[in-house]
Amino acid sequence: MGYLNMVKKWVFPLAITSLVCILLLATSFHMGIVSSLHTTNSIYSLFPSRVMTNQSSPYFVKTKIKQASPPPAGPSIPKFAYLISGSKGDLEKLWRTLQALYHPRNYYVVHLDLESPPEERLELASRVEKDPIFAKVGNVYMNPKANMITYRGPTMVSNTLHSCAILLKRHKDWDWFINLSASDYPLVTQDDLLHTFSSLKRELNFIEHTSHLA
Repeated sequence: MGYLNMVKKWVFPLAITSLVCILLLATSFHMGIVSSLHTTNSIYSLFPSRVMTNQSSPYFVKTKIKQASPPPAGPSIPKFAYLISGSKGDLEKLWRTLQALYHPRNYYVVHLDLESPPEERLELASRVEKDPIFAKVGNVYMNPKANMITYRGPTMVSNTLHSCAILLKRHKDWDWFINLSASDYPLVTQDDLLHTFSSLKRELNFIEHTSHLA
Protein backbone atom coordinates (compact mmCIF):
# COMPACT_ATOMS: atom_id res chain seq x y z
CA MET A 1 0.00 0.00 0.00
CA GLY A 2 2.87 2.34 0.75
CA TYR A 3 4.31 1.74 -2.72
CA LEU A 4 1.01 2.51 -4.45
CA ASN A 5 0.62 5.71 -2.51
CA MET A 6 4.10 6.77 -3.59
CA VAL A 7 3.30 6.06 -7.30
CA LYS A 8 0.08 8.07 -7.11
CA LYS A 9 1.99 10.99 -5.66
CA TRP A 10 4.41 11.41 -8.60
CA VAL A 11 2.13 10.21 -11.50
CA PHE A 12 -0.23 13.18 -11.21
CA PRO A 13 2.50 15.87 -11.23
CA LEU A 14 4.16 14.07 -14.17
CA ALA A 15 0.94 14.10 -16.17
CA ILE A 16 0.40 17.79 -15.44
CA THR A 17 3.98 18.60 -16.43
CA SER A 18 3.68 16.61 -19.68
CA LEU A 19 0.43 18.35 -20.60
CA VAL A 20 1.97 21.77 -19.97
CA CYS A 21 4.98 20.86 -22.13
CA ILE A 22 2.71 19.72 -24.97
CA LEU A 23 0.73 22.96 -24.78
CA LEU A 24 3.93 25.00 -24.84
CA LEU A 25 5.25 23.08 -27.86
CA ALA A 26 1.96 23.49 -29.73
CA THR A 27 1.86 27.20 -28.99
CA SER A 28 5.46 27.63 -30.07
CA PHE A 29 4.84 25.72 -33.33
CA HIS A 30 1.76 27.80 -34.13
CA MET A 31 3.59 31.04 -33.48
CA GLY A 32 6.42 29.88 -35.75
CA ILE A 33 4.01 29.24 -38.63
CA VAL A 34 2.35 32.63 -38.19
CA SER A 35 5.74 34.32 -38.07
CA SER A 36 6.88 32.50 -41.23
CA LEU A 37 3.73 33.47 -43.10
CA HIS A 38 4.12 37.06 -42.01
CA THR A 39 7.75 37.07 -43.15
CA THR A 40 6.81 35.54 -46.50
CA ASN A 41 4.07 38.09 -47.03
CA SER A 42 6.49 40.85 -46.14
CA ILE A 43 8.95 39.59 -48.73
CA TYR A 44 6.29 39.25 -51.46
CA SER A 45 5.00 42.71 -50.67
CA LEU A 46 8.24 44.08 -52.11
CA PHE A 47 7.56 42.68 -55.62
CA PRO A 48 4.08 43.88 -56.72
CA SER A 49 5.42 47.31 -57.66
CA ARG A 50 8.01 45.67 -59.90
CA VAL A 51 5.41 43.38 -61.41
CA MET A 52 3.07 46.28 -62.06
CA THR A 53 5.93 48.26 -63.51
CA ASN A 54 6.81 45.44 -65.87
CA GLN A 55 3.18 45.09 -66.88
CA SER A 56 2.75 48.77 -67.51
CA SER A 57 6.13 49.41 -69.12
CA PRO A 58 5.11 47.94 -72.52
CA TYR A 59 2.29 50.47 -72.61
CA PHE A 60 4.68 53.37 -72.12
CA VAL A 61 7.15 51.91 -74.59
CA LYS A 62 4.45 51.52 -77.21
CA THR A 63 3.31 55.08 -76.77
CA LYS A 64 6.85 56.37 -77.23
CA ILE A 65 7.54 54.40 -80.39
CA LYS A 66 6.72 56.45 -83.48
CA GLN A 67 5.24 54.65 -86.42
CA ALA A 68 7.71 54.53 -89.27
CA SER A 69 6.57 56.56 -92.23
CA PRO A 70 6.13 54.56 -95.45
CA PRO A 71 8.96 54.84 -97.96
CA PRO A 72 8.45 57.42 -100.68
CA ALA A 73 6.90 56.09 -103.84
CA GLY A 74 9.33 55.65 -106.70
CA PRO A 75 8.83 57.22 -110.10
CA SER A 76 6.10 55.65 -112.20
CA ILE A 77 7.15 53.63 -115.21
CA PRO A 78 6.07 55.27 -118.48
CA LYS A 79 4.46 53.71 -121.51
CA PHE A 80 5.50 54.23 -125.12
CA ALA A 81 3.34 54.16 -128.23
CA TYR A 82 5.19 53.09 -131.37
CA LEU A 83 4.41 53.52 -135.04
CA ILE A 84 6.53 51.28 -137.27
CA SER A 85 6.02 51.99 -140.96
CA GLY A 86 7.33 50.24 -144.04
CA SER A 87 6.98 50.10 -147.78
CA LYS A 88 7.43 47.57 -150.54
CA GLY A 89 9.81 44.77 -149.53
CA ASP A 90 9.99 45.89 -145.87
CA LEU A 91 7.89 43.08 -144.36
CA GLU A 92 10.77 41.15 -142.82
CA LYS A 93 12.59 44.27 -141.62
CA LEU A 94 9.40 45.64 -140.09
CA TRP A 95 8.72 42.35 -138.31
CA ARG A 96 12.31 42.22 -137.02
CA THR A 97 12.05 45.77 -135.67
CA LEU A 98 8.71 45.00 -134.01
CA GLN A 99 10.14 41.93 -132.30
CA ALA A 100 13.17 43.89 -131.06
CA LEU A 101 11.04 46.76 -129.75
CA TYR A 102 8.29 44.70 -128.20
CA HIS A 103 7.48 45.11 -124.53
CA PRO A 104 4.14 44.13 -122.95
CA ARG A 105 3.90 47.56 -121.33
CA ASN A 106 3.99 49.49 -124.62
CA TYR A 107 1.60 49.84 -127.55
CA TYR A 108 2.38 49.33 -131.23
CA VAL A 109 0.86 50.18 -134.61
CA VAL A 110 2.40 48.71 -137.75
CA HIS A 111 1.72 49.98 -141.27
CA LEU A 112 2.72 49.03 -144.80
CA ASP A 113 2.02 51.77 -147.33
CA LEU A 114 0.20 51.52 -150.64
CA GLU A 115 3.36 50.66 -152.56
CA SER A 116 3.71 47.35 -150.73
CA PRO A 117 1.93 44.45 -152.44
CA PRO A 118 -1.32 43.14 -150.91
CA GLU A 119 0.39 39.83 -150.14
CA GLU A 120 2.83 41.54 -147.78
CA ARG A 121 0.07 43.46 -146.02
CA LEU A 122 -2.00 40.30 -145.59
CA GLU A 123 1.03 38.41 -144.30
CA LEU A 124 1.76 41.14 -141.76
CA ALA A 125 -1.85 41.14 -140.57
CA SER A 126 -1.76 37.34 -140.24
CA ARG A 127 1.47 37.41 -138.21
CA VAL A 128 0.12 40.01 -135.81
CA GLU A 129 -3.11 38.07 -135.36
CA LYS A 130 -1.49 34.66 -134.87
CA ASP A 131 1.38 35.68 -132.62
CA PRO A 132 0.53 34.12 -129.20
CA ILE A 133 2.10 36.92 -127.14
CA PHE A 134 0.51 39.70 -129.15
CA ALA A 135 -2.85 37.96 -128.96
CA LYS A 136 -2.61 37.47 -125.18
CA VAL A 137 -1.40 40.98 -124.29
CA GLY A 138 -3.41 42.76 -126.98
CA ASN A 139 -1.10 45.73 -127.52
CA VAL A 140 -0.13 45.37 -131.21
CA TYR A 141 -2.39 46.71 -133.95
CA MET A 142 -2.15 47.03 -137.70
CA ASN A 143 -3.31 50.09 -139.57
CA PRO A 144 -5.65 48.42 -142.06
CA LYS A 145 -5.58 51.34 -144.47
CA ALA A 146 -2.62 51.24 -146.84
CA ASN A 147 -1.94 54.95 -147.14
CA MET A 148 0.04 56.49 -149.96
CA ILE A 149 3.02 58.03 -148.24
CA THR A 150 5.41 60.61 -149.62
CA TYR A 151 8.26 60.61 -147.18
CA ARG A 152 8.96 64.03 -145.69
CA GLY A 153 5.63 65.14 -147.11
CA PRO A 154 2.16 65.86 -145.69
CA THR A 155 0.96 62.30 -146.32
CA MET A 156 3.54 61.06 -143.83
CA VAL A 157 2.18 63.44 -141.20
CA SER A 158 -1.35 62.31 -142.05
CA ASN A 159 -0.38 58.65 -141.61
CA THR A 160 1.26 59.44 -138.27
CA LEU A 161 -1.85 61.22 -137.02
CA HIS A 162 -4.00 58.32 -138.25
CA SER A 163 -1.90 55.86 -136.24
CA CYS A 164 -2.09 58.09 -133.16
CA ALA A 165 -5.87 58.11 -133.50
CA ILE A 166 -5.92 54.31 -133.64
CA LEU A 167 -3.95 54.10 -130.40
CA LEU A 168 -5.91 56.83 -128.62
CA LYS A 169 -9.15 55.09 -129.50
CA ARG A 170 -7.99 51.99 -127.63
CA HIS A 171 -5.60 53.31 -124.99
CA LYS A 172 -5.00 56.73 -123.50
CA ASP A 173 -2.42 55.91 -120.86
CA TRP A 174 0.73 56.10 -122.97
CA ASP A 175 3.19 58.93 -122.36
CA TRP A 176 5.31 59.31 -125.51
CA PHE A 177 4.72 58.54 -129.17
CA ILE A 178 7.70 57.28 -131.19
CA ASN A 179 7.62 57.19 -134.98
CA LEU A 180 10.01 54.68 -136.59
CA SER A 181 10.57 53.09 -139.95
CA ALA A 182 11.14 49.43 -140.72
CA SER A 183 14.84 50.19 -141.19
CA ASP A 184 15.27 51.42 -137.60
CA TYR A 185 16.64 49.14 -134.91
CA PRO A 186 16.97 49.82 -131.16
CA LEU A 187 20.37 50.19 -129.54
CA VAL A 188 19.08 49.69 -125.97
CA THR A 189 16.52 47.36 -124.47
CA GLN A 190 13.00 48.52 -123.70
CA ASP A 191 13.57 47.91 -119.99
CA ASP A 192 16.52 50.30 -120.00
CA LEU A 193 14.57 52.86 -122.01
CA LEU A 194 11.57 52.69 -119.68
CA HIS A 195 13.83 53.02 -116.65
CA THR A 196 15.58 56.07 -118.12
CA PHE A 197 12.34 57.82 -119.05
CA SER A 198 10.72 57.10 -115.69
CA SER A 199 12.60 60.04 -114.16
CA LEU A 200 11.55 62.52 -116.88
CA LYS A 201 8.56 64.81 -116.74
CA ARG A 202 5.69 63.57 -118.84
CA GLU A 203 5.18 66.95 -120.52
CA LEU A 204 8.70 66.82 -121.96
CA ASN A 205 8.47 67.01 -125.77
CA PHE A 206 11.18 66.12 -128.25
CA ILE A 207 9.52 67.80 -131.24
CA GLU A 208 11.07 71.05 -132.35
CA HIS A 209 8.36 73.58 -133.06
CA THR A 210 7.96 77.31 -133.46
CA SER A 211 5.15 79.80 -133.82
CA HIS A 212 6.95 81.65 -136.59
CA LEU A 213 5.29 80.53 -139.83
CA ALA A 214 7.29 82.75 -142.16
